[in-house]
Amino acid sequence: MKKIAVVAFGGNALLRGNEEGTIEQQEKHTLDTCEKILNLIRSGYELVITHGNGPQVGNILLRNEAGYNQFKIPKMPLDICVADSQGGIGYMIDRQMRNALNKSELKKNVVALITEVLVDINDPAFNNPSKPIGPYYLKEEAELLAKANNWVFKEDPRKRGWRKVVASPKPVNVMNHQIVKDLVEKGHIVIAAGGGGIPVYYHEDTKYLEAIEAVIDKDLASALLARLINADRFYIITDVPKVYINFSKPDQKALDHMTIEEAQFYYDKGEFPAGSMGPKILAAIDFVKNTGKEAIITSEEELEKENSGTLITL
Repeated sequence: MKKIAVVAFGGNALLRGNEEGTIEQQEKHTLDTCEKILNLIRSGYELVITHGNGPQVGNILLRNEAGYNQFKIPKMPLDICVADSQGGIGYMIDRQMRNALNKSELKKNVVALITEVLVDINDPAFNNPSKPIGPYYLKEEAELLAKANNWVFKEDPRKRGWRKVVASPKPVNVMNHQIVKDLVEKGHIVIAAGGGGIPVYYHEDTKYLEAIEAVIDKDLASALLARLINADRFYIITDVPKVYINFSKPDQKALDHMTIEEAQFYYDKGEFPAGSMGPKILAAIDFVKNTGKEAIITSEEELEKENSGTLITL
């Protein structure tokens, strides 16, 4: 019987931090990543791919501002911008996955789904914006943009600059996860929950479904989707080959394996910052704790190698 792997593409799988972000650059990185994860299919896994959208949705928001300021084009809310990014990035992964498949002996259909994710309107995260989106700015630039647009900025933990932050509520349910399950069990490669999904909530009195200004962490949404479709393994692709403690310090140490207790211990010690490795660790813990199965955090370059990345287990 075929196994299911959910693979969460990090931003580095699509775009490097020091790049302009042209479509040619993004397509090249996407194709490289798609080619590498084909080994999972060869190992007997059916694939569900999720992805981030931080830089892309940030650029969409900037186009929003530029279009309004110059041509008075009405601004679109964040949920529409997230949906735009899901469509664009999903299409890009779809096409490059088809290109990767065409270069191999593997035959698969690929489908990208616009995905809404249910959140709790009373989630305390709405009182503490913390999720970074968009490009990095100098402190002075961030201060000017914050004043002009009533945005909130925070400094990147790795000192790469300042980024806009928005509320990041916990995902409660992935809408249409049964459709994702049905498709992947039939052997199709499914791209879903892009950017953590489009955050929506139900009004208690009318059950009217409405969007809300927020961004859901894509790793937490990916872990929830992996649980809901009964995935056998959860991969988180990031820009480092393994999880480290004392990261970027002279005594940094790569971890080959962690139990969820060890991962929680290091998280509580502050080893994994909220704007960096923290959500990935919490997502891995969530998946392993609720399924008893394995999660792996690694880079796309290491994905093809045996025993790659950091293995997280019970």
